[in-house]
Amino acid sequence: LCYVAEGENSAKKITMKLRCVSCIGIVVCAIVFAACTSGGAKVRVLKLAHGLDQTHSLHKGMVYMADRLLEISGGKMRVDIYPGAQLGSETQNIELVQIGSLAMAKVSTASLEGFVEEYKVFGIPYIFRSKAHLFRVLEGEVGKELQTSTEKYLFRGLGYFDAGARSFYTMKKPVLQPEDLRGMKIRVMKSPVAVAMMQAFGGSATPISWPELYTALQSGVVDGAENNLPSFVTSHHHEISKYFTVNEHTMLPDVLIISKVVWDKLSRQEQQWLRQAVGEAVVYQRELWALQEKEALETARKNGVEIYFPDKKPFVEKVASMREMFRDNERVYRMIQRIDAISDTVVLQTENKK
Repeated sequence: LCYVAEGENSAKKITMKLRCVSCIGIVVCAIVFAACTSGGAKVRVLKLAHGLDQTHSLHKGMVYMADRLLEISGGKMRVDIYPGAQLGSETQNIELVQIGSLAMAKVSTASLEGFVEEYKVFGIPYIFRSKAHLFRVLEGEVGKELQTSTEKYLFRGLGYFDAGARSFYTMKKPVLQPEDLRGMKIRVMKSPVAVAMMQAFGGSATPISWPELYTALQSGVVDGAENNLPSFVTSHHHEISKYFTVNEHTMLPDVLIISKVVWDKLSRQEQQWLRQAVGEAVVYQRELWALQEKEALETARKNGVEIYFPDKKPFVEKVASMREMFRDNERVYRMIQRIDAISDTVVLQTENKK
């Protein structure tokens, strides 16, 4: 039995479902949290899945984590990584994590909105004043509370990876101001907040799964999408979409989650090893991300993509009213107020090492 989220009101309609996981590139009857024997010594093996390309900094960050865990544990713990949606979509990965058939997964905060109301704040445009402000929030009480807030749904967070800022990219014309989005079908994540944001900007929100987006852009099902520059390039969307507008409307970090079933079976020592490896990987990945953003910008330009840096003020003003849509939601509105009160002071990244 596992908890799953359903629809826009999923936070209020969590139901218990019996899931039979079918073939999606995995034989579930094989235990993913296992004690394997290697040279006479038992090795704890954790399987981790995500949907990104192996060239992405997030994948490299997870590889670094796996290497460090093997080293820190003296070879007693190992992480096997399955990239490129080999084990299914983010939603499917979360469900596998819930029942303990998958140890860990990398997911977007948008995918967690249906479980915990407070995760919706990440989708509110321009709630973070800077990258330093975002990191301050993630590394403080707010970030720690959110990591454990999903435990009743049988998984918890281990750390936050940098996924940059999301901006618009389009097929036929650039977006230089919010009015340019009028009449355009823009792909957004399957998130009520993302849909509301797109409507506030004046465009037509079209939720489509990430693996299907390339074809949707190519065939004209959508006129554009929104994401960060590295994902724009590693997904090869820059080959068919020639306009990228750096308006940076949201900063949605990615979360590394672990099954509560698996976590509770780890010894305290194993939990400590894993926390340390994740903390160090978060710092490493942030450094990689900064480099990959610059490389992605250069790659996009070399491939003929026109890059625009518009005045953000009209975009900020266009979606300012979105905060008010949460005034009657005490939990989310209180979280907005807490985030607003956090300063932009840069936090030493070594604080991640716990």
